[in-house]
This record gives sequence, structure tokens and C-alpha cells, in this order.
Amino acid sequence: MSRHSLFGPSKDEIWKQIANDIDGEFIDRGFWKTNELRYNHKEWELLLDTIHRDKITYTRLRVPFLNKDSFYFKIYREGFFADIGKFFGMQDIEIGDPRFDNNYIIQSNNNNKIRKFLRDPKLKILFEMIPKVSVSIRKDEGWFGKKYPDGVNVLYFEQAGILKNKETLKLLFQLFAEILDRLVAIDSAYESDPKMRL
Repeated sequence: MSRHSLFGPSKDEIWKQIANDIDGEFIDRGFWKTNELRYNHKEWELLLDTIHRDKITYTRLRVPFLNKDSFYFKIYREGFFADIGKFFGMQDIEIGDPRFDNNYIIQSNNNNKIRKFLRDPKLKILFEMIPKVSVSIRKDEGWFGKKYPDGVNVLYFEQAGILKNKETLKLLFQLFAEILDRLVAIDSAYESDPKMRL
């Protein structure tokens, strides 16, 4: 029995199919480096890859953009750790949509803007279609990660494990495109090339 039939298609096979389906580019970076999928939405380049940290592999999707007003957020599904966070007083903003408020933790540095941002029904539907979704705007990638030029932030998704579900991954690209468009619509992002490649 072949490895393929035992475990199904490999990550690279699936990511190549997705690249073909969404008109992206799968890049084989050789044995020592992680392969990646790049996709362009308007002026932005989205990068799907994997990273290894503390013996765990994570799948991540990132896109740098020009943040117009230093608007930050983190949105992720309710769960055990989120419940603990709430217990210890972690900020959780309610947007007035019981279905969304009951299922997600929403954190932001601007309560009014996050409510305006999440007024888009299509955006909320995309969030709901992706299991274990956790999306944030970051200034950089932490202590040991990449630093960004002034005004450039990154829209960031990360999940433990190697994501191989085609529909989930396609929805993630859709969600990121929708978020970027929405950030422009609420005047929190410039619709221009951030002049930075990950």
C-alpha cells in the first residue's frame, strides 16, 4: 500500500491544487526550506506557509498592509482557553450580534471601529465557515520574528498542525481578501502596495 493511499494526498499536492484553483502560485523552496503558496488580491500578496516552533508545526497565512489608523484586533472562536481568559478579565467586546458574540472572543484597541468592521454580514459568514479560526492584526511577528517598517502591519492567521483541507484553506484566502477590502472600506487601510514581501 502506498503512502499516498494510507494518508491521502500530501500537503504539497493539496496546496498545488489550491494554487491552481485560486490562480495563486505554489513555490517549491527545496528540501531545507518550507514550501509556500502565494496569492495576490489587488495590491496585496498573501502568503500561506508552515512554521516549526517548540517541536510543533503551525500553518499560517499572512499579508502585510499599510495600516492607516493603527487599528488592531484579534478575533477567535470561543473555547476552553477563551473561557479561562474571560474568567481572568480578558477584554471581550460585544458587537450586538448574539450569535457572533456567543461564539467568538473579540478584542480590539477601538470598540467603535471593530463594531463597524463586523457590520459586514459576508465577513461574519466567512468567519463562521472556518473551524478554529483565529485572525489578528499584528505590528510584527514577536520577539524572534520579522519586524515591519513603520505603518506596515500584518494580517495574521495561525493554527497548530498542517492544514490540508482544501475548502477551509480556500475560505481562509476568501476571508483575508474580504478583511482587507473591509479595512479599506472603514478607512483603516490603504489600498496600496505596502512595498514589503514576506
